[in-house]
Formats: sequence, C-alpha cells, structure tokens
Amino acid sequence: MSPPVSARIGAKSLIRHGLPLQEQIYRRVRAAIANGQLSPGERVPSARALAGELGVARGTVDAAYARLIGEGYLLPRGAAGTVVSPALHAEQRAADGERTAIANRRRSAPLPFQMGLPALDAFPRTLWSRLTGQMARRLGPDMLAYPDPAGLPALREAISAYLAVSRGVACRPEQIMVTGGYQDALAFLARLLLRPDDAVWFEEPGYFKARRVLQAVGADLVPVPVDEQGMQVGLGATHAPRARLAVVTPAHQSPLGMALSLARREALLAWADTTQAWILEDDYDSEFHYVGRKPPALKSLDAADRVIYAGSFSKTLFPGLRLGYVVLPAALIERATVVLETERHGEDTLRQMVAAEFMLQGHFARHLKRMRGLYGARQKALADALAETFGAEVQLSLQRGGMHLLARFSGQGDDADMMRRAAASGLAPLPLSSQYLGSRREHGLLLGFTNIPEPQADAMAQRLLRALHGQDH
Repeated sequence: MSPPVSARIGAKSLIRHGLPLQEQIYRRVRAAIANGQLSPGERVPSARALAGELGVARGTVDAAYARLIGEGYLLPRGAAGTVVSPALHAEQRAADGERTAIANRRRSAPLPFQMGLPALDAFPRTLWSRLTGQMARRLGPDMLAYPDPAGLPALREAISAYLAVSRGVACRPEQIMVTGGYQDALAFLARLLLRPDDAVWFEEPGYFKARRVLQAVGADLVPVPVDEQGMQVGLGATHAPRARLAVVTPAHQSPLGMALSLARREALLAWADTTQAWILEDDYDSEFHYVGRKPPALKSLDAADRVIYAGSFSKTLFPGLRLGYVVLPAALIERATVVLETERHGEDTLRQMVAAEFMLQGHFARHLKRMRGLYGARQKALADALAETFGAEVQLSLQRGGMHLLARFSGQGDDADMMRRAAASGLAPLPLSSQYLGSRREHGLLLGFTNIPEPQADAMAQRLLRALHGQDH
C-alpha cells in the first residue's frame, strides 16, 4: 500500500517555515508530480480530507488545488474527484527524448541536426594548433603550479576588452571569473546566491541542462512563460515577486529564438533593483545574428549592477575547450573570491593561454565574423530545403539569429516519438517538449544547422522526411 499523498509530498515537514501554507502545498504537490511520486491519472485527496490531515483550513488547500488545476497539473472530474492530469505522460516521453539526445551528443562526430555545436568543419584548427605549440613553449615553472581559481589574468583582460567592444559591457578584469563552461558557472553561482527552496524565475520553455543544475541545488523553479517579446516579466512578478534570481537568455531566447524586448528588459531590471534580486544573463549565442543589428547585452543597460553576465566559448569556438566566464557585479566579488579559494582549483593554464592569445591577436573577432556569414547561409539553405521537401507538412519558426531552427510538423504526433524515429536513422534533433518545466508543452523539433554545409541541406531534409515517415532503413 502506497503512503498517503501528504507523506509523498512532504507537506507536514514544511508547515514550519515561513512561506504561506497555500504556497507550500502547491510547491510540494507540483514537485511530487514532477518527481513521479504522484502518477498521471492518480486520484488526490479531496480538499477537505487533505486539509484535515494537514491541520490547515480547507480554503488553503482549495487555493493550492485551484492553482494546480489552472496550470494543468491536476484535473477535476466532478464526483470522481480530482486526479493528476493524465496528459502528464508527455513528461516521461520528453524525458526519454532528452536522454536519447544526450546519448547522441556524446558521440565523437557531430550528427546531422545536433544542437549546441558550432561549425566544427570551419574551425581554424591549423592556427589553433600553432598557437598551442607557441604557448606550450612559453610555459615556465610558475605556470605549472596551481592556476588562479578566478582565471588566467591575460584571458580575463582579453575577455574584458572583447565585451566592451562587442557587447557594450564595461567591466574590469577582476570582475571576470573563468569557468569550465556555462553549467559549471551556473552551479557555482547557485552555491553563491541560493538557499534551498529559494524561488528562481526560469523561462518556459528554457534550457533543460540549466534547469537541472538549479533543481540539483534545491532551487524552487518558477516557470515564466515567454511570448514573442521574450520572458513575460509581469507574470513572474505576480507568481514569485520575491524570487532571488531570474535566469534569462535575452539575445536569442533558448530555445524559441526571439529577443527580449526593450520594455521587458527595463521591467526586468526594475524588478531586480526594487527587490534586490539577481539576474543571470546567459549570452550564449548573441554573436550569431543574421538580420539587422544584434541585440545589446542586458548587462549593458544594468545601471543598478544586478545582472551577472555569462558567456561561453563552447558556442563561439568549440565545446571541447571547456571554457566559459561570468562577469560578477561589484557587490559579489568579495564573497565570490572566498568561495573560489575554498571550492575551486581553476581551469587548465595552457588552454587559457591559447584562448587569450587567439583573442589578443584578433583571430577571435575575425572567426566570429566569418561564422556569422557561414551560419546565415546554412540557416537559409536548410530552411529552404525543409520547406521544399515537406511542403505544407512543416511550419518553420525563423528568427533573426541563433544556431538552430524550430520545425513543427503536422500529422507526425508527439515530438519525442519523432526524435526517436530520427535517432534510429542517425539524426539528432531535440524535441521542443523536453525544454518545458510545466505540464503544458508545445511540440516540434529543434534542428541544429551549423554543421550542415549548404550542398548537404537537401539531402538532410530528405533523410529526415524518410525517417519521420518510417521509410529510412
């Protein structure tokens, strides 16, 4: 016999702390559904029964249930009671899709449509190898010791100069912390800023790996829907006005691709200033903008110094480099330094030396300019090929920048199932539904185009058509 719902959601253990009781019940039921402790279709106790078991007013449980019903987690069935929404079986299919996509990405060679990779065929490997040899010969005994946990000074200076020119972010090198990539930076910042159950605004849909890092440290993720102007800041302020952190991708929203509008940027900055919250700006692919001027960094508008800016060389250079960086507000530097010295050992010195030299000699800026032209052409080639191959069966969402396309297919069913059919044919799209935290999800395939040369676009579109139609053996 399974334990009662109140035991599975841990509600009794939470009545002690300061959140409103209705909020506590809402969060714990939602978490129990997400964790699989409450299954789709399972009946939950009546509001009267749960209120009696928890020793709270019935109206408190009614309010929590009403919110869960409104968000699609629970489904009222009249005399049959209230059940966990049967539609939530999509959650499991989306999770399966994530696991398959991750397994695909672990292969050594990029697969067609694989997300998150720059054009590896166009990287200047000969130049990089030459710089690596030069930097290796410069290694002195002092550089063989433990590296600075905040990063090589030369690399921090190069990043500072680049950000000032390219992104309008004025910062000193001592504000910059070099990391092992974005997820490493996020884990560090979560330990620095968050306590268990701190509320964090998170874009809905949003980058699933970042979501999992925050969930691992016990953050209470508040899904804030996005529309054509990006994160709906007003909804975040309504549902979690005292959140500790907001995580956003303002240049190209991940995964839908739109830019955060100026009005929303101003509203987000005003909220953070008023509540003394922090904003984490993930500027992962802002350099790859193909129509008009690229959106400015949110940090460039940050008069109150509440924005933590994060960048990564995984998208601009190559992921095997395993280097990223964050720009810390002045108020966080002292505390971050203490944590750095006790918890981090720093990144590999030689890798940092090569990256710094690549930037200082002007190769980085030239590489980005070349990639913008290449990606714009590859994006158009794949979009044209998909439209020609699928016709009315596909609807493409084309944004002004980014490294992938969003394709919605009619008559193909669940996107996690589509992903599995594609994976069986050696293709690696990602299901859009896997990027959602809540139960309401849209479906489509996220198709990386950066590693599909223009002459191969038609063949890749045909290959995807055969895979989805079950014709590719």
